[in-house]
Amino acid sequence: MRTGPRILAAFAAAIGLLLSLLGLSRTAQAEPAAAATGIHVQDGRVLESNGNDFVMRGVNHPHTWFTGRTAALGHIKELGANTVRVVLSSGDRWTRNDVSDVRNIVSLCKQHRLICVLEVHDTTGYGEEGAAASLDQAADYWISIRDALRGEEDYVVINIGNEPHGNTGYERWAADTRGAIVKLRQAGFEHALMVDAPNWGQDWTHTMRDNARSVFDADPQGNTMFSIHMYGVFEQESVIRSYLTHFVNAGLPILVGEFGHYHSDGDPDEDAILRITRELGLGYLGWSWSGNSGGVDYLDMVRDFDPASLTDWGRRIFHGPDGIGDTSREATVYGSGGGEDTTPPTTPGTPVASDITATSVTLSWAASTDNVGVTGYDVVRVATGSETVVATSAGNSATVTGLTPQTGYSFAVYARDAAGNRSSRSPAVNVTTADGGGQEPGDAACSVAYRVVGEWPGGFQGEVVISNTGTSALDGWTLGWSFPAGQTVTNLWGGTVTQSGSAVTVRPASYTSVIPVSGSVTLGFTGTWTGSNTSPDTFTLDNSACTTA
Repeated sequence: MRTGPRILAAFAAAIGLLLSLLGLSRTAQAEPAAAATGIHVQDGRVLESNGNDFVMRGVNHPHTWFTGRTAALGHIKELGANTVRVVLSSGDRWTRNDVSDVRNIVSLCKQHRLICVLEVHDTTGYGEEGAAASLDQAADYWISIRDALRGEEDYVVINIGNEPHGNTGYERWAADTRGAIVKLRQAGFEHALMVDAPNWGQDWTHTMRDNARSVFDADPQGNTMFSIHMYGVFEQESVIRSYLTHFVNAGLPILVGEFGHYHSDGDPDEDAILRITRELGLGYLGWSWSGNSGGVDYLDMVRDFDPASLTDWGRRIFHGPDGIGDTSREATVYGSGGGEDTTPPTTPGTPVASDITATSVTLSWAASTDNVGVTGYDVVRVATGSETVVATSAGNSATVTGLTPQTGYSFAVYARDAAGNRSSRSPAVNVTTADGGGQEPGDAACSVAYRVVGEWPGGFQGEVVISNTGTSALDGWTLGWSFPAGQTVTNLWGGTVTQSGSAVTVRPASYTSVIPVSGSVTLGFTGTWTGSNTSPDTFTLDNSACTTA
């Protein structure tokens, strides 16, 4: 919602009229591990840390302009919401919400058993609204208040910036969003991230839709969800369904982060939004609790922050068909049950290993059954007294990568259902990886696996896994390679990069400096390419050649 304390309504109406005259405003063209520490994304779904699906059902609250109205969080919960999206300011356009204030908001969300989506509103309409902040500035704000968010991954989703591009300069949305994601991950954030669409959140140019995969792949944790704002562009059910199913079919997580029952630039079909999100199991967050003005007061759900004075819009979203009262389920992190289904799936069959290489193995197993339905499987590496999830799958096979050559492993499988019930662990299979290739005298005791994670016109995301195949820890290493086709590294996480021509040199970050025996570290980066994107085939560690996987 393009807002300020007065919601910038006159500006919104002018933009809507201009786009209408241009024939644009009505245009329809408009994998993290299950061991994640909190709310996370997996196979296009939003899950809690216990693997339960979490479908957001809630509203937006304009906290930064009404900081004395914190009682609203309790009132929103009392009407059935499981999530609240809280408007914050980085200080670039409005009064900054500091560490103390944000910490209090998170505490109140937890007190009222709400999942807290926090968003920076100063980015609204960047490129078209002269006072708007950039996504890079928003990322700096999140880093500056990190103390308020540390350890809150079970309860907080970070919505990096509200509607971060208007209808000018929106072509930069993908690059700017990738940059902000990488910056937050490099700063150590493990929270689920949410990113808004450009074009004042409505993506009538399909910029977010067409670049979502590259943005998702830029997150080294694979823990980013997409938010579309549905106002005048989404007047027809067919447009709503087409946009949302595009993401669902692509396995990318999507929710409706804002919508209303009416707007000055068109009449969104709120009934279709509510119905289709229920059918697809997607979240929605209506705009907004109270405090709208400047001609868009009709978007208030309650009058003057009074929960006993619901508006027509408030009655519709809270008490109408497919509304919050009908469909909201409290997050299980607050001690809620997983629903009436308490029966776990049957135990999967013993995994069978095939296609064993130096760094990977394919596992398959007899499928589990469930009284409602199996939704996926977790493959775990079993060690003495511990287990680690190394792959997830919607079917009864998976490929485990990033292994060390000539090393023994033990793998087993769990099945899970939609209610979060988990089966007993399957019997384990023992696997020994293949020889990674003969090392010549003087070669480093290392193996390097390089892969392109995602690619788009002119750009790509790469991953480099360095494995220690020697008998002592590697400490303070330097990795080198040369690109064969003129590629360049633009951002890298896990280390510090320099590049001269085609030659790339990476030195470790503090948390990747030591590679233990039989251990590995992973570097991720984004880059550019022209013509072709051929992978390098030679890597050195401390000027000695590594084997390649």
